[in-house]
Amino acid sequence: MSENEKRESLNFIEQMIEDDLASGKNSFVQTRFPPEPNGYLHIGHAKSIVLNFGLAEKYNGKCNLRFDDTNPEKESTEYVNAIIEDIKWLGYDYGEKALFTSDYFDTLYEYAIKLIKKGKAYVDHQSAEEISAGKTNPTIPGIESPYRNNSVEQNLEEFEKMRAGEYAEGSCVLRAKIDMTSPNMHMRDPIIYRIKKVAHHRTGDKWCIYPNYDFAHGQSDSIENVTYSLCTLEFRDHKPLYDWLIDELEIFPSKQTEFARLNLSYTIVSKRKLLQLVNEGHVAGWDDPRMPTISALRRRGFTPDSLKKFAHKVGVARRDGITDVALLEHSVREDLNKKANRVFGIQNPLKVVITNWPEDKEEIMQAVNNPEDETAGTRDMPFTRELYIEQDDFLENPPSPRKWFRLGPDREVRLKYGYIVKCTGFKKADDGTIEEIYCEYDPDTKSGQDTSGKKVKGTLGWVSAKHAVEAEIRLYDRLFKTENLNTIDDDFINHLNPDSLTIVPNALVEPSLKDAKAGGQFQFERQGYFIVDKESTDDKLVFNRTVTLRDNWSKK
Repeated sequence: MSENEKRESLNFIEQMIEDDLASGKNSFVQTRFPPEPNGYLHIGHAKSIVLNFGLAEKYNGKCNLRFDDTNPEKESTEYVNAIIEDIKWLGYDYGEKALFTSDYFDTLYEYAIKLIKKGKAYVDHQSAEEISAGKTNPTIPGIESPYRNNSVEQNLEEFEKMRAGEYAEGSCVLRAKIDMTSPNMHMRDPIIYRIKKVAHHRTGDKWCIYPNYDFAHGQSDSIENVTYSLCTLEFRDHKPLYDWLIDELEIFPSKQTEFARLNLSYTIVSKRKLLQLVNEGHVAGWDDPRMPTISALRRRGFTPDSLKKFAHKVGVARRDGITDVALLEHSVREDLNKKANRVFGIQNPLKVVITNWPEDKEEIMQAVNNPEDETAGTRDMPFTRELYIEQDDFLENPPSPRKWFRLGPDREVRLKYGYIVKCTGFKKADDGTIEEIYCEYDPDTKSGQDTSGKKVKGTLGWVSAKHAVEAEIRLYDRLFKTENLNTIDDDFINHLNPDSLTIVPNALVEPSLKDAKAGGQFQFERQGYFIVDKESTDDKLVFNRTVTLRDNWSKK
């Protein structure tokens, strides 16, 4: 591969980093992942985690985990712990400890004092409505605050009173003094400190003033010597303020670079809206397997490797777009196909009686655990007179043999790893449904030892009626029925998919799963990939469907 080809294979952020390292502009790579602990991380955050930690790994640098904890009324230790668990589960190392913006509250306060002393910040006693009205709009100059030109001494005194709690919440703020005529509204004297008389989950009641995101973010980057502060595109207009603050404070020049956020079809990735889904009971919690949170994806059976592969496939772009959720589903299928052992699970059991099989006879069949992994070995499958197959695998009046390869009267199929059987009759219940079917087996057709010369196109899964294990199966599907939720005009709740969860209470699985533990992952042959849910007990297994074997959504 030529040097040009190598460069073209890099995303634009990697190209920037390599240029900086080659020119000597930077001698090291320091990134950071700075979530606010006001909710659980979602698939969009996973993309950012993979990007920031991945770049640090690639260039032998370091990535910090830093919690942006400047809104104490919305944040909690619960969210901090959940975020740490997610990052560890993804397999990333953030060093000896997580960092917090609250670690720097004293330094940030001193930075604010420095701006005031330079005549670059002032205490404004206008109401929030007056401040907003004074900014007007980008096409006309803003209206200067009547407090804008107060003396340095007065501002220092009033800022100290803010810190001491002498002013009521909402009665005043500290604003940077920049340019009220700027077409960039973020530069029109932005608020950098506000009063919040709320206990903080780490600092308690030490502070009653807290820095705004724009003031805390860039300065925290600088304190940590972050060389590449990677943000999504909605922060592009914040960049002039990010640079202005660093320049005025004369601190380490961290560099902000923006990339496209992840928008996923049929998916909401707004923490505010996800919280609404939880609070209103539309889902069973942040880790409900229909949610796009990392904890929910983990519970549903997505793997760290599948999320990383998905992030790499999506790539890093300069423009926003929408990614098909089918790509995420394909990524987990691709991963689990190599890792998950195959088993038989019957969701809607239909009894099969093999009439020419002795009542007390049991024969152990050897089933292949994973054809994609030669080291996975085999397992024992007991074959008995009475078995269960899926109800959908039998039709009383099937179409022509060219269109129907499963069971019907006088039709033959192979019971996988077992024998070829032929349907000789069936019994109906009072309501007209098929209650059980009767078959005869051909003893010369044992799988792996077939001497009959018979050829059948249909192969069915089955479980022994005597040895089957009861299970609850939860069939999860997409939470929303609308592809692009960013374009809807009405309430997003109206677009929920009513069929996003189907519970199969009386499924049967093969006996090898009797002692399956929470987190165990399997492919139910011909059905999909499943994981043992955390709500499983010794008395009843619960399986969550991760994804179907194929993308069936387009057919719907």
